Order: sequence, then structure tokens, then C-alpha cells
Amino acid sequence: MKGQKRESMEEEKEEERRSERQRRERAERAERRDVLRARPCGCVGSSSLSSSSADDYKDIISNLPDCLLTHILSFLPTRASVATSILSSRWRSLWKLVPVLDLDQRLLFSRSDTDYPGPTRTNSNFSFWDTVSNIWTLRNAIPLRKLHLHGTSNCDSFLVSTWVQDTLLRGGLQELDLFIFTDTNTPLEMPTTLFFCSTLVFLRLTGAILLNPPASASTFPRLRILGLENVRYAKHDSISTLLAACPVLQDFSLSVASYNFHGLDDSMVNVIVLVPTLKTLDIQWPVDDCWLYKLRINTPALERFHFFGGLGEYVVLENLSNLVETIIELEDDYSNTVDEIKKIWDFMESLYNVVSMKFNLGTAEILCYGPMDGLPMFNNLTSLTFNGNIWPSRYMWPAVKLLLCQAPKLQALGFELTSLGNHNYCPPDHYLEYRMQKMDYVPECLSSHLTTCYYKGFSGHEVEMELVRQVLKEAYMLKTMNITFEIRLDSEIKLHACKKLRKLQRRYPTCQIEFDKGQFNF
Repeated sequence: MKGQKRESMEEEKEEERRSERQRRERAERAERRDVLRARPCGCVGSSSLSSSSADDYKDIISNLPDCLLTHILSFLPTRASVATSILSSRWRSLWKLVPVLDLDQRLLFSRSDTDYPGPTRTNSNFSFWDTVSNIWTLRNAIPLRKLHLHGTSNCDSFLVSTWVQDTLLRGGLQELDLFIFTDTNTPLEMPTTLFFCSTLVFLRLTGAILLNPPASASTFPRLRILGLENVRYAKHDSISTLLAACPVLQDFSLSVASYNFHGLDDSMVNVIVLVPTLKTLDIQWPVDDCWLYKLRINTPALERFHFFGGLGEYVVLENLSNLVETIIELEDDYSNTVDEIKKIWDFMESLYNVVSMKFNLGTAEILCYGPMDGLPMFNNLTSLTFNGNIWPSRYMWPAVKLLLCQAPKLQALGFELTSLGNHNYCPPDHYLEYRMQKMDYVPECLSSHLTTCYYKGFSGHEVEMELVRQVLKEAYMLKTMNITFEIRLDSEIKLHACKKLRKLQRRYPTCQIEFDKGQFNF
């Protein structure tokens, strides 16, 4: 009996301890809920609890030091940075301390304010440049790390020049990005102090800007990114002089037109790119103006090269052993002479080491009419994409096959084409067929290496069907071809094209034809 009583007492004590533990847990949970529901005013609970909740919910961001807050604001466009001034008195002047001025006319005014570049609809006398001037006046006189002005309306060149000069004199500028438009023939001339700025890392100039770099020992010891788009040049060698002052440049983009050299004589423009550190090069020189320049490129570290336009009389590419990716979009000058075709092949031969290439289909068609012997080989090329326009009246396969024959290790083949014209049937070009018969073998890459193929913008033309058929016929290693229809293609035409592709599927069953999500599926 005593043993039973002892066990009963122990069970009661254990139950009491369990009840007490549950009570404490409930009390702690209730206290945590009170803390979470409390407000900084401290109107709930005891004074200690109110103090704790106030500490938990105080404005931590506003208590950060100015240097940290201005660093955060520097990642925002200036419009958003100025908008923070309405938060509280603590934020009222912080935007003036931000070392970044980033004003883009396209983003400064909302659609409700203006539908066109220029003065706002609500106040026709208050333009984008007035806004910039007011912000410039209100800002504290601290050095700028980044100055970005993108104006699409007519600017006051003297005013902008004063801002740039003032920024450069204060020192510390790392990024300068100017897009300037003016309806006069007087462009904004960059001050001489720009060409002696030792802190610049990024420089991009676009529009009505005149470049006149001094021939003296000016230098940009830290400049890594340089972009020049349709600016004007004071001398024939202005581009070469500027590049010679960039010893660590890694990214250079150049876009020109004939009016950029207005006022110069008819001498050739020298474009000499001798930059041992350059990794990315983008040149756009329209075919109508290609007679203007002499181009020499010697860039041993170059990895990516994009050339758009026409080839001039003097084009030299050398020392491109590290080239990985190229985009070649040569415009057609409709001469198609043997000399012009040889010039294109010579240009391409310098790209022998490339791994990935995007090539214009129209240029490939021109090459079919040139000599067929002694063509350059691209032994490292593993990815080839054809882009550009197609006409239903042109037979594309010979042009494609010609380049495939020069890339024996190609693994990925792509087509990103835009269809022009109607759906009339196009018979094969017998002249091209005859010429291609001289290359009487299947391209090595099709029979042994090609594993990936896609076609974007498929419209169902007979020439496109023939192109797909030839690839399916010859590509023994290819398991899947992905096809994406042109987005605006009529549904009936798409259905008709699917039926034809289905027949090809049955004829060459080793390769499956697939469509992107939302397209037809077999």
C-alpha cells in the first residue's frame, strides 16, 4: 500500500511540474506576441516591455551614417534619389551628397508629363535641361564619381560644357556617359582636361560631341570601357590618338557615319587599334562610308569581335589568336566582284581561331560566286549561326553548305532568319548547284560532329523546307532539331508547314523535330 501511495504522489508531482512548464511556455508566447504587436509609442504592457518594443521598431535605416546612406542612393537614378527627400527631415538633403548624377530625359518625366522629348506638357517652359540646371544648382559642391546625362532635346552646349569642366576640375570622376543632341551645326567640344583625367574607368560619348584629343602625352591610365557612337572628330587620326592613350582598355565600341568627319578633307581616316589588353571590340561602319577609312587591328587578348558594315580598301586584322566569339554582318555593296569576294575571304581568314561565329546569310550567298579553292578553314569552330534576311526567290543551301565545309568540327548549327516576300516556290539555283558539285562530299561536321540544330523565325517557305531537308539528310549524328515559328505567322500557313515537316520526320526518322513551348507538337 505504501508503495502505491508513493507512486501516486510522484505522478501528481510530475503532473504539477508539467502543468507549470506549460503555463510558463504559454506566458512566454503571450509576451512574444505582445512585443510583436507593440508600437513605438509603448501603449501596451509594462514600461520595460514598451521600451523593448520601441527599440525593436525604431528606424534603423535613418540612423545609418550619411556615407552609407549616400552609397545606397548612388545605385538609384537621380530622380529616385531626389524623391527620398520627402521621407523626413533626416532625408531632405541626403540626395545632395550623392556622388552620382544620373539623369536620362527618357526616364525623368513620366508618360503623364510628356509624350515627346523636350519640355513637359504641363509646363512648356520647363525643359529637361532646366531640370538638370536646377539640380546642379541645389547639389552640394562635392566631387562626382559618375556623371550620366542623356538628353534627346536640343541642349545648351555651353552649359553642358561648363558642367563637364566643373566635374573634371573637382577630380575623382570614374564614369562619364553623355548623350547630346543639338539642332545646330556646332557640336559640344570636349574640354582638354578630359584627356588628362587619370581616374576615368568608363567613358561613353554619343551624338553631337566633338573629339579633339591632343597629340601630346595624354593618357587614361585606368580607362577600361570606351564607347564612341556617331560623335564628330576634329582630325583624321582622332580615334587612333585616343586609343593610344588607353593602355589598359578592355572594351571598345565604335559607330561612325560620314558626317562624323564633316569639315575634313578627303584623306583616309586612320583607325588603328593596337591595344594589347583589349578583350571586346565592336565596330559599326556602314558600307556607304567604308571608303573613308583604313582599319588595322592588332589585339592579342581579343576574345569577342563584332563587325557590322562594309570593308574598306585597307583592312588588316592580325594577332587574333585568342578570339573566341565573332559576329560578322557585312553589308552588301552589290558589286560582287572577284576582288570584293576575295576581300571578304581574306577578312575571315584572320578569324581562323574562332570558336563561335554568327554570320550573315546574305554574305554567305555572295561567297558562293567566288573562287572555291584555297578557302580558309575554321578548325576550332564549334558553333555557327546564320542570321539576316531570306527571300523566297533565293536558294540558301549552297551558301550554308559552303561554310559548313570549312568547319569540320562544328557541333551546333543555328538559323535566326527573317523572311521577306511571299510564299512562291523557288526552284534550286542550277548554277550554284553546279559550282557546289565541285565540293562533292558531305561536310565532315554533318557526318561526324553536329549534335545540335535550331531554327528561329521559321515561315514555311520552300527554301526553308529545303534547308531543313538537307540538314536532316546529311546530319547523321543529329538527334533533335528545334524549330520556332515566326511569331506573326498565319495559323493556316503554320499548320501547312507542320504537315510538310511531319513528312520530313517520317523520311528521316533518326532526328526528331521539336517545337518550342506553345507551338505545334508532333
